[in-house]
Amino acid sequence: MTGTINEHPRLRRCRRPPGRDAVKSHLPALRRDLALDLAIVNAENAAHGFGLTEKICGELYEAGADVLTTGNHVWDQREIIPYLDRDPRVLRPANFPPGTPGAGTYLHRLGDGRSVLVVNLMGRLFLDLLDDPFRGLDAALGDNLLGRDVSAILIDFHAEATSEKTALGHYGDGRVSAVVSTHTHIPTADHRVLPGGTGYISDLGMCGDYDSVIGLEKTASVRRFVTRMPGQKPQPAEGEGTLCGVFVVTDDTTGLCRRIEPLRLGGRLAPNLPAL
Repeated sequence: MTGTINEHPRLRRCRRPPGRDAVKSHLPALRRDLALDLAIVNAENAAHGFGLTEKICGELYEAGADVLTTGNHVWDQREIIPYLDRDPRVLRPANFPPGTPGAGTYLHRLGDGRSVLVVNLMGRLFLDLLDDPFRGLDAALGDNLLGRDVSAILIDFHAEATSEKTALGHYGDGRVSAVVSTHTHIPTADHRVLPGGTGYISDLGMCGDYDSVIGLEKTASVRRFVTRMPGQKPQPAEGEGTLCGVFVVTDDTTGLCRRIEPLRLGGRLAPNLPAL
């Protein structure tokens, strides 16, 4: 059983990081209560809204994360560039050009001998034009056959457009355990198991303060939309954060998804805690 969390608070120079606080507060108990075999955290904006650092990686591991994924803000903190080659559990999108530091896939081995392939990809619509994520998925899978070579295959697709996200979900249907998408900060309600057996959701939502505009203080954010005038940049919202993610259960024989449910705890959003 796998929990995937989007630690994506869009925070900067904040005294209190609600997204990280939510992960640290809730993930240890979730690992215990849901008997999680693997916890994946998208941490690309964990450093106050811009990238992540080696120190923050350590904090998230200590809280219970096994693998950290990223997206278009992966390079915001330059110190992470050499660290990616030292820590294979921190992924950058696999469809960056060849020669880019780090890796976009990680084979995680569980204590009982099972293995889980984690793949990080990034979309191209309304984002930087990286290599084709569809071909990137094929390359990342290689000869790995779900249920034969690996027990599960989980995709974090960091993308803007729901059309591109949904298309990648269908493209991987039956070949991977789940395609979960990140980037747009707001959780979607379209979690389901696709016809071929792959779990899917268009966006996990952020871990952060939802009494905000995608993590930023709401008054200044609204003013910028209304006036269209430059001014002081909106400051981080510092209220109680909500943890957002999904709970995925895979079949022990086929590796396909048996169950995918949203997970929300704390803060402003209605809670949803899956039951075993």
